[in-house]
Amino acid sequence: MRKSIAWEDLTVEVPCLDGLNKNKKKLLLHSLTAFAYSHRIMALLGPSASGKTTLLNSLAGTLSANVTVTGNILINGNNRNFYCGEMSYVAQEEYFLGTLTVRETLTYSAQMRLVSRMTQQEISKAVQDTITEMGLQECADNQIGNWHLRGISNGEKKRLSIGLEILTQPDFLFLDEPTSGLDSASAYYVIRALRNIACGGKIVICSIHQPSSEIFHLFDDLLLLSGGETVYFGEAKMALEFFANAGFPCPTRRNPSDHFLLCINMDFEFISTSSNSPKVMKRSEIRETLIRSYKSSEPMVNARRRIQQLEEQVIESYTRRGTSSWWKQLSTLTQRSFLNMFRDIGYYWLRIIFYVLVSVSAGSLFFHIGTENNSILARGKCISFIYGFMTCLSCGGLPFFIEELKVFYGERSKGHCGVAVFVLSNILSSFPFLVLISLFSGTIIYNMVQFHSGLTHFAFFCINLFCCLSVVESCFMVVASMVPNVLMGIATGTGVIIFMMISSPIFRPLPYIPKFFWRYPMSYLSFATWAVQGHYKNDMVGLEFDPVVPGDSSVKGEEILKLVFGVPLDHDKWWDLTALITLLLLHRLLLFFVLGSKSQLLCFYAKVYLRHFAARFSPTYKPAFSS
Repeated sequence: MRKSIAWEDLTVEVPCLDGLNKNKKKLLLHSLTAFAYSHRIMALLGPSASGKTTLLNSLAGTLSANVTVTGNILINGNNRNFYCGEMSYVAQEEYFLGTLTVRETLTYSAQMRLVSRMTQQEISKAVQDTITEMGLQECADNQIGNWHLRGISNGEKKRLSIGLEILTQPDFLFLDEPTSGLDSASAYYVIRALRNIACGGKIVICSIHQPSSEIFHLFDDLLLLSGGETVYFGEAKMALEFFANAGFPCPTRRNPSDHFLLCINMDFEFISTSSNSPKVMKRSEIRETLIRSYKSSEPMVNARRRIQQLEEQVIESYTRRGTSSWWKQLSTLTQRSFLNMFRDIGYYWLRIIFYVLVSVSAGSLFFHIGTENNSILARGKCISFIYGFMTCLSCGGLPFFIEELKVFYGERSKGHCGVAVFVLSNILSSFPFLVLISLFSGTIIYNMVQFHSGLTHFAFFCINLFCCLSVVESCFMVVASMVPNVLMGIATGTGVIIFMMISSPIFRPLPYIPKFFWRYPMSYLSFATWAVQGHYKNDMVGLEFDPVVPGDSSVKGEEILKLVFGVPLDHDKWWDLTALITLLLLHRLLLFFVLGSKSQLLCFYAKVYLRHFAARFSPTYKPAFSS
């Protein structure tokens, strides 16, 4: 029996956050009734803001939590909730890791989503079959492209995004404007590929903005929307007859889709009913006439009858296929992230070069600092330079992490992976690069400045620097997951890091910092406090410095720490390192919770902005300052 999906009296409402009436709701879809069968491809056609994307999100189960949905959605005759594992959804804009090739992108996705019992040969065969089906053979081993790589074309990216979804052989495939941004030839080949997928026994439903006549004739069924209401539903080839019977025939040699959109587009006030008629009608009159004609038409009656038949012909309920194990997902994401970091020169390699240059600069400024009396303050300045300025270079990785976040958000919305897997994979994949930075910078600075000699002291310095850099990177990641773009991320992240440094011994000894807020609790929450204290103890405890007056006894490093730098000695350096590691774990845990509640944060930002916007333009709004 043919697979099917049907929706009856589907209505979608969203709260209208106008700041004046909190109970008011905006109607996005109004009593939509239609169905789709396997082996057929359906087009959702309509002007902008007609409800095409909302309908796709309703069918795919990706609507926001604050949206109210009423009506019935039937899958193979069974009522369903708004999530089903056998559905795949291709958004209008998909994100990829540009350093990976087409084949690698498909392979990593397959390893992350296909069942764990599949062998590598079976996965490779599934990937190759997808490449062949989507016509990606010529670019299969080409990198997708990013800020410094040319990469593949937009049409190939669209086909790749479709290929990622058909890897698991879903029965239902929803696509939001798969031809947007493509030339006519690329758009035609994308729709033809979708038609071939539908002919293979799948249900394909895609929204499309303005198809050419060649593309329009590839569709089997058509659902025409305007203002969230159904203007026409039925076979695509019968739409011309419906419009003609309603009094709006399509002129000769005009693209049918252009004529349909011209008739129902609410952005234009007047339109001629045909090229040979001087009669002019308002846009609202044409729309209402077509909607009334459809409600009393034979296609509407047939749609209701078919849905009743589908409710009676229930197919055996769907059993979700197995998925990859948690450990395999972690391994796959770690490998993919490491490969992306390794290939993208801007992610870590460029920063490693700058870290080495800054380390050489610091080493030359404080070269062979010695133990003279005037080297006491110089050591403090050197330590402040290391943990105050070098750590700020971590902001250079923010744009690249945001690109990874975009890919993760897309995969998480489709249920491909979870937050814990992503956070752990990022920790594991970035670990070797942070170790390299710490070793290179630590070795250069330690030997050029000649800090306290000894293998234990050198190891502590490198570990302390590694933990400090890791905390700073984690802080930037938390900020990146909360802001909407790169520029705000860099500005906010840098501000947070500087704010943390203010309450540390970098600028003022801890005993002289104001106790309210800055000393308690900020100095305890600052990574710089524990990193600088640990380094002071690692370097100065056990050293003796020349006295101020020649002939006096040597000055011990412990006395300098207490009297000059205000470093408490009630605990040793390893406790400072433990506190730094604890802060690192807390920052990663915070990243986990922020990513897990990302949708709630976005909803909160939207509410605040919309209420402010509505209040500003309300009649009762009074500005705080007159212009």
